[in-house]
Amino acid sequence: MYRVSPFVRRFARALCAGSVLATLWVNLDPARYYDFIEWRLADLPLPRVVAPFPVSLTPLALVTQGLMALFMFLVGKELWEALILERGRLTGRQAVLPVSMVAGAVAGAVLLWVATGALIETAEEASFGAGWTVPVGSDAVLAYVLGRRIFGRRHPALHLLLLVTIACDILGLILTGIVYAPAGLRPLWLALPLAASLGVWFLFGRQAREGTSERARRHGLALWPYALAGAISLAGTLAAGLPGALGLLPVIPAIPHADRSFGLFAEAEGLLHDPLNRLAQMLIWPLAGVLFLFGLTCGGIDLGAFAPTTLTVLAAFWIGKPLGLFLGALAGARLSGGRLPARVGLRDILGVALLCGMGFTVPVLTLDAALPGGAMTEAARLGLALTLLAGPATLLLSRRYRRRG
Repeated sequence: MYRVSPFVRRFARALCAGSVLATLWVNLDPARYYDFIEWRLADLPLPRVVAPFPVSLTPLALVTQGLMALFMFLVGKELWEALILERGRLTGRQAVLPVSMVAGAVAGAVLLWVATGALIETAEEASFGAGWTVPVGSDAVLAYVLGRRIFGRRHPALHLLLLVTIACDILGLILTGIVYAPAGLRPLWLALPLAASLGVWFLFGRQAREGTSERARRHGLALWPYALAGAISLAGTLAAGLPGALGLLPVIPAIPHADRSFGLFAEAEGLLHDPLNRLAQMLIWPLAGVLFLFGLTCGGIDLGAFAPTTLTVLAAFWIGKPLGLFLGALAGARLSGGRLPARVGLRDILGVALLCGMGFTVPVLTLDAALPGGAMTEAARLGLALTLLAGPATLLLSRRYRRRG
C-alpha cells in the first residue's frame, strides 16, 4: 500500500491539543470560556437578501463557518480524486464495497439515534428525531491515527477506513445544511458557487490541459483564479444557508488535477505540481492551526453535562454505526461477486466498523445547527467525546486477538 503523509497525525495532535485546553478551560472557568468563543469581533452589515438575520463575527463563527472550509477542501479533494482519477478507489466495481459500507453506517447510526432518542430522551427542548444528522459524520483524522496502530502503516484496510470516514463527513455536513438551515435553505444562492466553478474552469482550468499552447497552459496553472473562485463559492454557500465548511467543495472539480491517484493523503502527492495538489500542499501547515482552533472553540467538553442525549449519541455511534457498516460490507461483498479487496478479511472489516464508532470533528461541527442548544447540545458533545474510547478499545481487542493467534 502507498505511504500516507505524516501530516494526518500532525492534524490529530493539533485537534487533541485544542480540545484538551478547551475542556480544562470550560470546566475551570466556563463563563470566560463561553465569553471568549462568543466574543463579537465585528457586526457584519449584510443586506437582508444575503443574510435574513443579523450576523456577528465571533471566534466560533470564524472557525466553523470559515476556516473549517479549508479542512473540508482537503478531504473533499481526496474523495474527488478517488472518484475520477485513474486507479482511484471509487471507480468501477471496486466502488461497490465502500459505498455499501457508507450506506450501512449511515442507516444504522440514524436508526439507532431516532429509536434511542424516542425511548429515553427527556430534555424539554427535544423533539422526535432531533439531531438525527449528527451521527452521520465521522472522524477521518482520529480514526486514521488509531487505524494505523491497529492495521499497520501499509494495510489496505486503512484505505477503506479513510474512504468511509471522509464520505460520511461530507454527507453529514450536506444533510445538516439541508435539513437544519438556520433561516431556511435559499437555493437560488447556490447559483453563485456553480457560476464560480464553471467560470474558473472555462477561463482557466481547461487551458491547463495537454495540447494547449505554453502560454495558455501557464495561464491555467496559476493558483489565484481558483482561490478567488473558492472565495465566491464560500460566500454563495453561506448565503444559501448551508454550512460554510462546504463552501470550497464546488470548486474542486474545476481545478486541474493529476492524471492518476496515488491513494488518499498519499505522501507522493507532495511531489506533484498540478494546481489541485499545490493548493492542498499549501494548506497543510495552516490546517494544523485551524484544527487546533477548532478544538479550542468547539471541543470544550463539560464533564458534568451527562444526560439522556449522551446515551443516544453512544448508542448511535457504538452500536448502530458499526453494525450497519458491517452489514453493508457483507452486502457490498456479495454484490461485487463475493470478494473483498486483497489482504482484507472480515476481521479487518470489523476493525474498520469499530473505528467508525468514533465521531468528533464533523459531528461536533453539526451540533449547533442540528440540536436546539443548551444542555442538550452539551450532553451530545460529551457523548461525542466518549465515542473516542472506541479507538483504544479496538486497539486493545486487536492486540489481544493477535496474542491469542
